[in-house]
Amino acid sequence: MRYPLVHALAAIALTGAVTAFAQQAQPLQSRLEARKVVVSEGRESLVDAANARPGDVIEYVATYRNTGKSAITGLQATLPIPHETEFIPGSARPSAAKASLDGRVFADIPLKRTVQRDGRPVEVSVPWREYRALRWSAGELGAEKSATFVARVRVTDDRAPPAAAKPGDSR
Repeated sequence: MRYPLVHALAAIALTGAVTAFAQQAQPLQSRLEARKVVVSEGRESLVDAANARPGDVIEYVATYRNTGKSAITGLQATLPIPHETEFIPGSARPSAAKASLDGRVFADIPLKRTVQRDGRPVEVSVPWREYRALRWSAGELGAEKSATFVARVRVTDDRAPPAAAKPGDSR
């Protein structure tokens, strides 16, 4: 079965997933590439990701270019993580990314939540498959410069019935 998440993510990312705050209006171009990671004989290669299947690893590369004559300040680069995928920890580059469950509120990775266990609050890690966006604070993007942000996800099959959860367990 074909998973159209590559196209869905590209549409989302290119219609407003980047927020740039500048003192003056600046031309900011963005490009999103999605490539499937294939390992053969211990070596990775990147191929077209149009036909991703459960278990495949997809690498997203978002490149932002300032075509203007002055710097853009306060650049926030946001990369949506599509449903039917899970973020692969340690794959974000630069590593200082923050994550979100809803695309609005971002926090340091790994995300945490408080659950009740035996009547007491316990902090637990949020499962990687619940992450819905990553954001990098790029700071200043100089005139005629570019910045690249990378993350990997694994395609999941969310149509499968969920595993039985233990009482009080958030995973």
